[in-house]
Amino acid sequence: MPHVSAKEGSMKAAQFNIHTKKVIVNEIPIPVCRDNEILIKNKCASLCHSDLMNFWGHSAPEMIEDDVTIGHENTGIVTAMGKGVTGFKIGDKVGCLGCSYACYECEGCQTHNLLCEAGTGKMHGFDTAGHFAEYSISDYRNAMVLPEDADMVSAAPLFCAGVTAYHAVTQCELKSGDWIAAIGCGGLGHLGIQYAKAKNLKVIAIDVSEAQLENAKALGADLTYNSMTDPDYVQNLKKATNGGAHAAIIFSAAQAAYINAPKILRSNGLMMVVGIPQKDLSFNALDILLGRYRIKGASSGTPQRMKEPILFSLEHNIKPHMKTFEGLDHINEIIELMKDGKSAGRFGITF
Repeated sequence: MPHVSAKEGSMKAAQFNIHTKKVIVNEIPIPVCRDNEILIKNKCASLCHSDLMNFWGHSAPEMIEDDVTIGHENTGIVTAMGKGVTGFKIGDKVGCLGCSYACYECEGCQTHNLLCEAGTGKMHGFDTAGHFAEYSISDYRNAMVLPEDADMVSAAPLFCAGVTAYHAVTQCELKSGDWIAAIGCGGLGHLGIQYAKAKNLKVIAIDVSEAQLENAKALGADLTYNSMTDPDYVQNLKKATNGGAHAAIIFSAAQAAYINAPKILRSNGLMMVVGIPQKDLSFNALDILLGRYRIKGASSGTPQRMKEPILFSLEHNIKPHMKTFEGLDHINEIIELMKDGKSAGRFGITF
């Protein structure tokens, strides 16, 4: 039977200030569950590249408080529950998707909970508190119970990076043996490569970092190209694949990745949008009209599409390459590491 939270005391939380554009660790009260909420004692919170939108000045959705706890990837233990919670018990291992408080039933919510027709969907780390804290809150409908033997640290990034990469691969709707390109082999891309290989696809890894390309090769990429140092990579890729990739997933947030992606596609190939660049994209309408290539986005922000990639990852031993630090005092260190963009994996804080 659900329990109303009676947790008292204070906790540490890493919070972004909208005026200074900096993250500081503050001492704040432990939140108390309202209806439909679960209180989670976090085991791990991991950083996502989209968290860096805070620093670019175009956060979506817009923050509504001066200091907001950041983060939307986490795992932890349920320690309290509000009224209306079903399917969970105290002590459950859980992970959460990034958007809470939607209705979860309308037409918009079947695509992404931020499109909820009631307008109530809120993104953790932006317009509602996130998970870089010792305790955090989630709508129970936005969470799932993990198997008892799940490694909670490596599972944390799966609830955004893993879910996103998995659906980006599967929504390309390719058949076994088709060529798929991962453009950007870092935090998202190295997971996408693993999912693509598990789906029996042939993988092309494209990056500007030799270290990330070596990692991609170790994960099973069939072809690797450095788009910065190899001026003939498009020609060589098309020759090696007998025409080009059937689909290219742009995991990178670089504008150049989007500009160059259509060049490596075969006729009517698919460009899958995942990475979020700082500036808006543009495309040639005639190319789309003629079917030179297609454009699609991989929306994965619904609880209905959460369990499949998480359980697939656990079944196939797909794990993020991850560097963790104990305690929130390291939060700005991992932010700088992600900004640097040289790592092939994820960064997390353990508690």
